[in-house]
Amino acid sequence: MKRPQLIIAPGKEKAILRRHPWIFSGAVKRIVGEPQEGDLVDVVDARGQWLAAGHYQDESIICKVLSFDTPQIDDDFFRQRLASAIAYRQSLGFFDYLNPNCKISNSELTNVFRLVHAEGDYLPGLVCDWYNGILVMQAHSVGTHRLFPSFTKFFRDFFGDCLKAVFDKSGATVPGGSQDGYLWGIMPLEHEIVENGVKMLINFFEGQKTGFFIDQRENRKLVQELAFERRVLNCFGYTGGFSLAALQGGAQYVETVDISKKAIELCNRNVEMNFPGCSNHTGTVADVLQYIQTIKQTGSQAFDFIILDPPAFAKNHRTLQQGLKGYRAINQRAMEALPAGGLLMTFSCSQAVSKEDFQTMVFTAAMNAHRRVRIVRQLPHAMDHPVSIHHPEGEYLKGLLLQVE
Repeated sequence: MKRPQLIIAPGKEKAILRRHPWIFSGAVKRIVGEPQEGDLVDVVDARGQWLAAGHYQDESIICKVLSFDTPQIDDDFFRQRLASAIAYRQSLGFFDYLNPNCKISNSELTNVFRLVHAEGDYLPGLVCDWYNGILVMQAHSVGTHRLFPSFTKFFRDFFGDCLKAVFDKSGATVPGGSQDGYLWGIMPLEHEIVENGVKMLINFFEGQKTGFFIDQRENRKLVQELAFERRVLNCFGYTGGFSLAALQGGAQYVETVDISKKAIELCNRNVEMNFPGCSNHTGTVADVLQYIQTIKQTGSQAFDFIILDPPAFAKNHRTLQQGLKGYRAINQRAMEALPAGGLLMTFSCSQAVSKEDFQTMVFTAAMNAHRRVRIVRQLPHAMDHPVSIHHPEGEYLKGLLLQVE
């Protein structure tokens, strides 16, 4: 049966020819047929030339493109795309821990990573994360969510006994709603994973994103390397990933602050699991902006390493300026609280915030705080989160390691 078509207006096909995987409704002159949310559609130019095929959406991004090469979108197409994503992670050594002949030290063991990164793996609308044998899938389009039964079968074929369960975490991300839960296999409510030798408990039902912020793995490793004998304040600390890394690195004292009581409770359990009887960590339930204003800049109790990893303050371009205002406020407070020579690790996970926006915001915060600031290092997301060169928006995580004078 012939699929519905999106007819692109003359002159609006340039981004498609550059293989950008998003087609905006403003580029569409007319629609042939009556596509429903999640249906496959063909994209053609004004002369009827086929350009692409993808999933239809009833929103500003009207189509997420799956293929620029062939209109044939079937099981073999998706199986090959998933196999390519898996092969990429295998080439980077993420599955080595499953090989009994591969000797990995306890301090280096990591069994959690991103397996499919949407546009970065040429599967827009799909995120898959590997949690030591449990695969968590999250759809960001109805069309992708409809494919989950097939994807589950493919992954079971790929991984065999290494795969213990498949979990659907699309309740908050699929238009029209979905229910989180296991698609195959049943596991306990909490699941233990290891990252850089640190053990953590993951709750897929209650956790944010797919259960954990996997994209910060390499930045947490950097915290571990820098934390020795420092006093570390981990803001928006969630379940304590950065805090555990700091403790592992020999921090003198670590405090985790988050507004969620459940997150802090799980953080405290994670600390106890790795460092039984630990007396140099405190979990604090508080609003970060209010709490950080109480931090003093001088004295033996001053924090000399502050980590700011807030939620996305700017969900889209309509809220960009308000979001930047929020980022600027917390960064200014952190700079004011740090003693000379202190470190600030600061992030934005808002896709709407560009690198230039982020760095300008940090500059403004430094000026307002009357502090001299060095950029020590740029901090992107981890290498299991590849970015398609045709989709620069995929580089959503911006981070800077700063020294404040």
